[in-house]
Amino acid sequence: MADMEIQSNKMSITEETQVTRKECGKRGRKPGRKTSTEKLDIKAKLERSRQSARECRARKKLRYQYLEELVADREKAVVALRTELERVVNSME
Repeated sequence: MADMEIQSNKMSITEETQVTRKECGKRGRKPGRKTSTEKLDIKAKLERSRQSARECRARKKLRYQYLEELVADREKAVVALRTELERVVNSME
């Protein structure tokens, strides 16, 4: 019996919330109505986007420079190891 009362209370609560949600109507701004502050916000957003793109390109450039230096260092190490290997092989003969 108590279980049935709890279930009926739960059902009435969910029904009430559904009814109140439907009564609210549409929320949010109407399309096409932009205030001057929103236009300024759009300009600020575009400027932030441009700045972010500039910073991204700068980071990318630095990353490629770092990788190129790393490759050059590894190539020098490979050349040094090959010459050492040749020297050791020649000394064994």
